Amino acid sequence: MIDVYTWPTPNGHKIHIMLEECGIPYRAIPVDIGAGDQFKPDFLAISPNNKIPAIVDADGPDGKPIALFESGAILVYLAGKAARFLGDTDREKFECLQWLMFQMGGLGPMLGQAHHFRIYAPEKIEYAFNRYTNEANRLYGVLEKRLSQSAYLAGDNYTIADIACFPWTRSATNQGVDWNDFPNTKRWFDEINARPAVQRGLSVLASSRKALTDDKTRDILFGKTQYAKR
Repeated sequence: MIDVYTWPTPNGHKIHIMLEECGIPYRAIPVDIGAGDQFKPDFLAISPNNKIPAIVDADGPDGKPIALFESGAILVYLAGKAARFLGDTDREKFECLQWLMFQMGGLGPMLGQAHHFRIYAPEKIEYAFNRYTNEANRLYGVLEKRLSQSAYLAGDNYTIADIACFPWTRSATNQGVDWNDFPNTKRWFDEINARPAVQRGLSVLASSRKALTDDKTRDILFGKTQYAKR
């Protein structure tokens, strides 16, 4: 049994989806990031960067428990544990890993910024609004070019690269992206979205998510609470 410390965000959904795809037994332990649960000492002992998700696998590689944070690292770990979704050959594996790194280093952070400055920023700063909207569209263009050449990001097979990128594209409209401009990416999105395991993963803790409407929650997520020394 794997304990997943999580919340229904794109990074949390990656791990829910992967566990559902692999059929690995798990328990979802909510970490309410709007209430500040991510700053509690017990969670920081597992995830020192105070970010979800994190896991504790009681049956680690040497038969002992292992704790992991960072969603990309967790996906690689789970792919190794299940021997699935990391590619069938060395070439496929490295194709998969490069697109996983693309998500971790670019797609996720930049789409997150686009979402933030377009939706949550208390003041709409034109420079930031345009900067991240343009970058979001550039990154969708990278996906579009790749997906015009292959069914999935690493080639013909669905992998953790797709699992990592997919949740971030669920908010394309809020990121300033028009799906009509990216037909191959939309085809890819629709195929993944239709997978039963993906729908099960997206449903994990879905009813717990709240709108960011009050000042206290905004402060915890974006303000001084986020940067307080721990």
